[in-house]
Amino acid sequence: MQEPAARSGDGGLLRYRLDIRYDGTGFSGWARQPGRRTVQGELEAALSVVTRLPAALTVAGRTDAGVHATGQVAHLDVPPDALAPEQLVHRLARLLAPDLRVPAVRRVPSSFDARFSALRRHYRYRVCDAPWGVDPLRRYDTLAHYRPLDETAMNTASTLLLGEHDFAAFCRHRAGASTIRALERLEWIRDEPHMLAAHVAADAFCHSMVRSLVGALLAVGEGRRRPDWPASLLHSTTRTSEITVAAPHGLTLVAVDYPADDQLAARAQQTRALRSLAH
Repeated sequence: MQEPAARSGDGGLLRYRLDIRYDGTGFSGWARQPGRRTVQGELEAALSVVTRLPAALTVAGRTDAGVHATGQVAHLDVPPDALAPEQLVHRLARLLAPDLRVPAVRRVPSSFDARFSALRRHYRYRVCDAPWGVDPLRRYDTLAHYRPLDETAMNTASTLLLGEHDFAAFCRHRAGASTIRALERLEWIRDEPHMLAAHVAADAFCHSMVRSLVGALLAVGEGRRRPDWPASLLHSTTRTSEITVAAPHGLTLVAVDYPADDQLAARAQQTRALRSLAH
């Protein structure tokens, strides 16, 4: 039996964590936008119907249009008399479209913050380098790349990008936002004869960073660039036009890591301090 969440101190609200999955093909990204279908917009509308209260979600990572998620996380504050988590899951299943699912809801401490408490985000980018293209059943989550790729060269180049760097060359500029990130994993694995997947993890990612990294590494895999070329771009303080940003549909947010409950508040405080310093 789950322990109830601690009171938030804001009107006695309880905090729920939502685990979210979606096929990003039909969405204009996560963030709510007037006149556009978005994951946040659809989910908050459904939650408002179920809870009969305005719903405001805080998400771990805002995904771009066309990007998928199997491990997205958000939190929501609800009154003490709200539906139990398992009831909320069942109600949402009836209201949401088939391309958006909430497989789990659970109560968490008020110190849990889906965005600021996160330790790292994990993404996967799928590429098929078969000369005949991608399997029809994988066309929505896998990039069709019609030239053979050398994963050994790509992994050599990937290793040189690991660690904390200024990834300005790989990020779309946002006013006041830092482009310094700690890249913890960037590894290509060929799990089928023509199927490659990049596994990427970092404390956080700036806008278009993963897709830009993939685009640079595809150039290495084709032999058009040397393995040391992507790392050489880390010296740049502005976005480079030399990189072809990979298409969004090959990218999936697969997991978000959080510390133990007794470390949530400290992690959120640390993250906020770093973001403030960056600004």
